[in-house]
Parts: sequence; structure tokens; C-alpha cells
Amino acid sequence: MMQAIQPGMTRAFRRSLFAGASGLAVALSLGVGVAAAQDAPRQDEPTEVDEVVVTGFRASLSAGLDAKRRENNMVDVIVAEDIADFPDLNLAESIQRVPGVSIDRDAGEGRTITVRGLGPDFTRTRLNGMEAQATAGGTDSSGGANRGRGFDFNVFASELFNSITVRKTAAAETEEGSLGATVDLLSTRPFDRNGFTAAASVQVGYNDLSEEYNPRYAFLLSDTFGANDEFGALVSLAYSERSLLEEGFSSVRWAPAAAPGSTNSGGFCSPVGFAPQNPGNSGANGSNAANCATGVPRPANTAANNTAYTTANQASVFIPRLPRYGRLTHEQERLGVTGSFQWRPAETTLFTVDVLYSKLDATRQEDFLEALSFSRNAAAGGQTQIHVRDAAVENNMLVYGVFDNVDIRSESRFDELTTAYTQIDFKAEHDFSDRLRGSFYYGNANSNFENPVQTTVTLDRQNTQGYSWDFRGNPDAPVISYGFDVANPANWAWRGANLGTGLAALPRSEIRLRPNGVDTTFTTAQADIEYDATEFVTLKAGVNFKTYSSDSHESRRTDETLVPQLPAGVTVANISNLLTGFGQDLVPTGTDTSWLRPDLDAIADLFNIYCNCDTGVPGGDFRMTSITNGNARAGNRSIYEQDLAFYIQADFNTEVFDMPLRGNIGVRQVNTVLEAEGYSSTGGGTLVLGENEYSDTLPSLNMVLEPVEDLFLRFGAAKVMARPPINNNLAGTNFLVPTTSLSTGPNFTATIGNVKLEPFRADTYDFSIEWYFAPESLLSFAYFYKDIDTYIQLVRQDLPYAALTALNPSAFAPAFCTGTCTASTIFQLTAAVNTEGGPLKGFEISYQQPFRFLPGFLSNTGVQLNYTHVESEIDYCNDATCAVFVTADLINLSPQSYNATLYYEDSKLSARISAAIRDEYLQNVPGRNGNNIEGKKETFNLDASASYQITDEIQLTLEALNLTDEANHQFVGDGLDRESTSVYHHTGRQVFVGARYRF
Repeated sequence: MMQAIQPGMTRAFRRSLFAGASGLAVALSLGVGVAAAQDAPRQDEPTEVDEVVVTGFRASLSAGLDAKRRENNMVDVIVAEDIADFPDLNLAESIQRVPGVSIDRDAGEGRTITVRGLGPDFTRTRLNGMEAQATAGGTDSSGGANRGRGFDFNVFASELFNSITVRKTAAAETEEGSLGATVDLLSTRPFDRNGFTAAASVQVGYNDLSEEYNPRYAFLLSDTFGANDEFGALVSLAYSERSLLEEGFSSVRWAPAAAPGSTNSGGFCSPVGFAPQNPGNSGANGSNAANCATGVPRPANTAANNTAYTTANQASVFIPRLPRYGRLTHEQERLGVTGSFQWRPAETTLFTVDVLYSKLDATRQEDFLEALSFSRNAAAGGQTQIHVRDAAVENNMLVYGVFDNVDIRSESRFDELTTAYTQIDFKAEHDFSDRLRGSFYYGNANSNFENPVQTTVTLDRQNTQGYSWDFRGNPDAPVISYGFDVANPANWAWRGANLGTGLAALPRSEIRLRPNGVDTTFTTAQADIEYDATEFVTLKAGVNFKTYSSDSHESRRTDETLVPQLPAGVTVANISNLLTGFGQDLVPTGTDTSWLRPDLDAIADLFNIYCNCDTGVPGGDFRMTSITNGNARAGNRSIYEQDLAFYIQADFNTEVFDMPLRGNIGVRQVNTVLEAEGYSSTGGGTLVLGENEYSDTLPSLNMVLEPVEDLFLRFGAAKVMARPPINNNLAGTNFLVPTTSLSTGPNFTATIGNVKLEPFRADTYDFSIEWYFAPESLLSFAYFYKDIDTYIQLVRQDLPYAALTALNPSAFAPAFCTGTCTASTIFQLTAAVNTEGGPLKGFEISYQQPFRFLPGFLSNTGVQLNYTHVESEIDYCNDATCAVFVTADLINLSPQSYNATLYYEDSKLSARISAAIRDEYLQNVPGRNGNNIEGKKETFNLDASASYQITDEIQLTLEALNLTDEANHQFVGDGLDRESTSVYHHTGRQVFVGARYRF
């Protein structure tokens, strides 16, 4: 009996359906396959074979298997179904069909990949033969702007590429820099097909959450010409738009409700006469036996108040720091262009020039309705003023609470984001003789990301009574009651500079202006030579010289929390508008679905906030500063890297006891020189320079043995390295630049960079069995083991500012502790250090087959299945001195992942449905705000596509993505039982309908 997968089903039940269907398919096909093998004629007997013409998705799978089979290394290959027609609309989502590959999404679209548990910083991506990096902006929960080494696959349209190769084992001839895999993206070239070729596609997309329609189109022209077709030229273009909404709950992590421990915000206000009193007496804040703060009396000493306070105010109880519902409105335009020009003046010579350009323009509006006080300390008018009227705790979480004196905020942020990627490369190949060949390659790739507008504005309400949250009915989408009509402008305030800067003025409304960007450039020159020394051995040697630079910039206002007061006659109603229709299929009854939000355009016009000037009124200084601004300084840094590598390699192809044996053995020697610069806290921004140099000798071996026909045994062993990350995107932390940074509010943080970080290093071992038991079919098992002996991690420690001063008196001088900062203010200090790492091991099982043996229309069906299991034991340093370690999984590692595609294909109709399951995984260890871990929950993504061939030239297409409307679900926790939701957002389902034309 068939049962449909529904969004409400449990994860375990979904997985059981998946496993059951997969097992049935494997058993059925192998049973028939073995029977067919037993009945097959002897190889010396003549057989009559009907010609089978394979097209479309089946042809793509078949071509990928052929390429995999021919390789000496362990690889997986994805090939376009047709010219300018890749199997998936997104590159990352195509790659996730490969065993061992999982992806991470941003705004509902695949952005980065993880290979065998190793995240984006461990994987190198090459475009048309050269290492490259595409950098894009993202939401804060997905890491924001990419300032690291990872590759953002959402910058490119999939229609621009002809094939993807995922190289899972190292060879001396392959560039170093990867512990996970090297991913090769290859665009289409004119000599791929002889003569004139033209293709075009048009689609219209619809998203069921945003209820918006968007276009997507592509075309390609290619021709070969000349007396002997010695010239070739190709140009392709792809353009698409996306309009979508992202809605959900977030908390910006959870934190302890009370001391002891330095990651809390000071605890709640105790009732009158309760011992011990919290907060203690303070002349600065006005707290005493009768008051939580100046003008804020303590709650009465009643049994109910005492019980609620003692229930909530515990160091072991965690509370959401910034509980909020929000809507993100995404608008994207993506343009991609490729050009390829080839010249073959002789059979022995080939010149190729490839040009690749992609531009991703986007805007993002973020609107949040949030409670501010729980993440702020006494000096900021925060948690220590809150009365707890009622409380319930489950699993060390304050899952229910009713509170007084809570500051409420309506926050709107608007971003303009642009990524422009340009790559030009040239390759010359020449056969000097039948046995001697050589090639030369030169390329330059630049990715320029700019976020020229990043503006956040807030409306605020001080000391709201009767605010409550309730997670008991749904831990991911709580009932939140604000205690007032959040849609009425009369209930909100614009809290300007006229209120002063004292405690009674808090919270102040904010205007944050944070333009930023990052520019990365790769330049590569490579020369290779091959010599057929014997019939069985080919010798290879080469040199590779590569430079890499990454330049980041950021500017901010000097004080974002001072804003002008409203002019006479202007009210909140004039600078706001209403967000409506929030929470479709998301929020529980009792939660507001409309609220007042700042009108960014009206506020920008009213105060001239983009003038980069001081308007002359209190709070009206909108001058942008960078290096001299302590809160922006850390975003201004540069990395320059120079890599020189040499390799020698021997490819062999022989027999051992009449069994074909082939492979390669070689060694790669690489030297890395790193220069880093940034600005530290001293003297209003002191230039700091740092250098590091290291060398690595990287031997490698790959062997393929064919003991019987169509059965391959593969073995690989290598030493590998991956260069240190530039920063941690999710935590926004600098790794390499040898600077200190200091943020003095509203979040108090400090960092120290470490230019002397050693790279990740590991010894890797791989073994696989591949059985090509029938045409277009494969059953394989692969085992991998990586001994990571050099690892890099973040270490966090919470220290009072006085301790920072003792640690680095010049960078953290008392004079830099301004505003609400005092010597006792707790700062979170973050630094990157080398640790010993640990082992990573796992296995992959893959099965692929067309069911030609089944009767009737079922003979046109087929399946592609894979399963990956990964384990790791990484020793994470758990304190600033690395005296205490905790063992946990590698960051970004999902212990299990599954992929399945069931397809149907005949001469007219092609249809398939694909599922991808990824286990939950860690994102930060140790976590922030007193959490041991930060992570992301399991995902289940279901996609479908179909096409119908009307004529030889015209095809109708249908694509359906994210049919389960899977949420981005992130959490923080203790690594044991508690998993507190920090993000739960969904983006809706996407459908594309269109047509393709090919001549």
C-alpha cells in the first residue's frame, strides 16, 4: 500500500517510508539482476542486442556513470541532460544528489555544500579548471555575507554548466586545499558538439507563500566553422528573478536567566524583601531594596510573585534572548553569461578561452516584532527591571512566562546586495609527439560583493506590562502576547536624543547604517607536461602558482543609538506603516499577525540619513566612519596569499594475475605565504600587520583493480591540507587577521586574531567497491577514514572588561570602555586556536538502475539511491587556556544523509521525484551565551520535475521545489537533552512551468 508523505509526519516515520521504499527497489532490482546474470549467455556466444537510445535524465545518469568508471580517482559526476539543461535549477541542489554531499540553504535556495561531514571551508571549487570563490550576502542566521573561503553556489545559474565533478580523493596533479572534496564546474564549450547548436528555455515561477510570479529564461548559441571546423564559438545567457517571503520565529539564541555565570543579563528583579536581593544596590542604576531601577518599583512580596521569581531566576534555566516573530522579503535578479572560444590549428594543438560572468542583485527587507529586555543588562535597562508574574520550566527552559516592565521593539532592516563574478581563463594544449604532451593555463577570477545599503530602524515601547510567551503548545512557534495593540501607532514611540542618555531614556530608538563589502581575487598560472614512458606508465609533472586576496570593508555611525527627535507636527503614524497577513500556516491562535513597523523611506527622507554628514541637530550625526570606529573597525581587513606548488605523478595501467590494475602515485610540494592586515582597538585604529609561512609535502596514491569484469575495487591514500578560514561567518569572528576588536554595546564583544594558525591537516584513506552489474547501473560501497591531526576552532570566554585590560592593556585600555560599559561589564572574548582534532570516518552506499526488466510502462522507470553515514570525534577546547576539552561531532557534520530519485522516461515523457534527508548537525562548538552547542535540525526536502516532448525541438517543462515547505530550524543547547529553538523560518513551495526549444 502506498502512503503519501505529509508535512505533519514525524521524522522517524518519514525516514521509515524512505528506507522501506529504497529497500524494496534494491531487492527487486538485484533479484532480477542476479537472475538475469545467471541466465545470461557465455561471453564467447554470439548475442543479438537491440539498440537502446538513452535520452534526457537517463542519459545524464548514464554519462555520469561512464565518467566515474573511467577515472583513476574516486569521483562522482553529474552531466547536463541536454545543452543548457542541468538536472536541477540550483547547482548546490544538483550536487546534493551525490553520495556524501549535503547542502545548506539560504532563503530557500542551496548556497553551500558539505562533503563527507566537512563544510564549505574544507572544500575547494574550481570553475573551468581554476580555483575560485563566489561570495554572496545572506541572512544573519545563515552566516550573513561570505567573508571566508567557502563557495556560494547560489551566485550561478545551473544552465551555464555542462558538468560537475566531485573529486573525493586527492592526486598529486590536483590542487591542494581540500579535506572534503574538490568540486569541478565545467561550462559548455563549442567543440563539445560539432556544427551549429541553439537552445532556449522560458519558465514562469510561482511561490505559494509570497504568491508572486517570476520569470526564468536561458539561451545558448554554439557553432564550429572553418574549412575543418577548426574554430568554435559559444555564448550562453541565463536570467532569473525570485520574489519570496521568509516567515517565522527566532530568538537570537537562548541564555541563562540568572547568575552565577557571566553569560546572563543580570537576572530578573526580585520581589521586595526577597533574599538574596537582585539586582543589588546600585547608585548608577537606582536599584535598592524598594526599586529594580530608578522609577521601577520591585514587585510585592507575595507567595505568587516569589514562586514565579524563583522558578524563572535560575542559572540552569535558559530564556530566549530576543523572542520575536519576523518576515523577510527577498527580491533577487540573477544574470549569468558565458563565452567560450576554441581554435584547433592542428590535430595536435588546441587553444581555449573561457569567459564567465555572473551578477546577483538582491534586496532584503527584514521586519521583526521583538522583546528587547531579556538580552540586555542593568546598565542597558534590561532584564534586571523585569517582574516575573508567572512561570513554567520544562527541560531547563522557561517555556512559559508572564512579565512586566518589558521593552518591546519593532525593527525593520533593508539591504541592497550585489555580487559580480568575472572570470577569464586561457588554456593551450599541444602534443609534441605521440608520447609527449604539454599544457599551459592562466586565469583570473574576481568576486565582488557589495552591501551598500544596510539600514536598520526601530520603533520602541518602554516597560510594557503583561507581556507573555508560551512554548508549551509548540516549541518552534510560541504564543506571544504583547499586552497592547501592536498595530496602533499611539502605542509606539520614537525615542530620540531629546530624552537624554540616562537609564530612564532606554531603550533609545536606533538608526543603524552599516554598508560593507568583500572583494576576492584568484590568479592562477599552471604548466603541465605528460610523457608516456612505457606502454603502461605515463609520467606527469607540473608547477602551479596562485595568488589569493580578500579585502573587506565596513562603515558605521559612531553612535547608532542616538537619533533625532521628531520635528513638530510629525508623529509615529507619519513614519510607520502596517505589516499585515503574517504567519500563514505558522503562528498559533493568539499571536498577532499584523504590527506597526518603521517606514524606512519616510525616516530616510525626514532625517536625511544617507547624507554622510552631521545634520546639526542632536542625534543627527550620520557621518560614516570605519577604521576610527570601534564598532566597524573589525570589518576592515585584508588577506593576501601566495601559493607555489610542484608535483610529479606516475599514472599506471597494467595487469596483476590477469586482473586490470590502474591508478596513480605522486607527491605534491606546496609553499604558502600569508600576509594579513587589519586595525586594532588602540589609538582610534592602529594598523596591524602579520605574516605566516608554511610548507606541506603531500603524497598520494590511487589504485583501481578489476578482479572480474564490471567490478572495481578502489583504494586511495593521501596527506591533505586545507588553509585556515579567514573568519567564522555564522559567529562573525575574525580568524587570521592579527587584530583586536571591541564592541561596547548593545552587545559587548571582543576578539583577538591569530595569523600564525596552522592549516587543517589530515591523513586520508579511502576504499570502495563498484559493481556495474547492468547497463546504466551501479551498486557501490565506499569507506573513508580521515585522521585530522591539526584542527582550528573558536574559543570563547566571558570576562569583565577589567580582565580584558589585563590581557591586553593597549588594545583594551580603560579609555575605550565608554557609554554603558564599565570595568565590570561582561564581554565575550573570542579567538581562534589550533587544536589536535580527531578522526572522521564513514561510509557511502549508492545504487542506481533503470528498471528495463519490468513489464509495460514500468520498464521506463528507474531509481537512484544513496546513503551516507559519518562519525567524528573532535576534541574541542572548552576554555580560553584549553585546559578543558569536550568531544563532539565535527561542525557541519550530519551523521546520516539520504538521497533518492525515482524517475520515468520514455520517448515523450520524463518525470522524476527526488528526496533528500539530512540529519541535524552542529554549527558552533562551544556555543554562544552559555550554550554548549549551536546547530541545525534535520531537513527533509522533496522536489519533482517533468517534461513532455511535443516535437523534436520543443519540450514543455515543470519543476516543483520544496514540496514539504521545509523550515530552516536552528537551535542552541547543552549537547544532551535541551535543544532550544533559535530560528524556525519557512519560505514556501516553488513551482516553475515553461518550455524549451533546441535546434
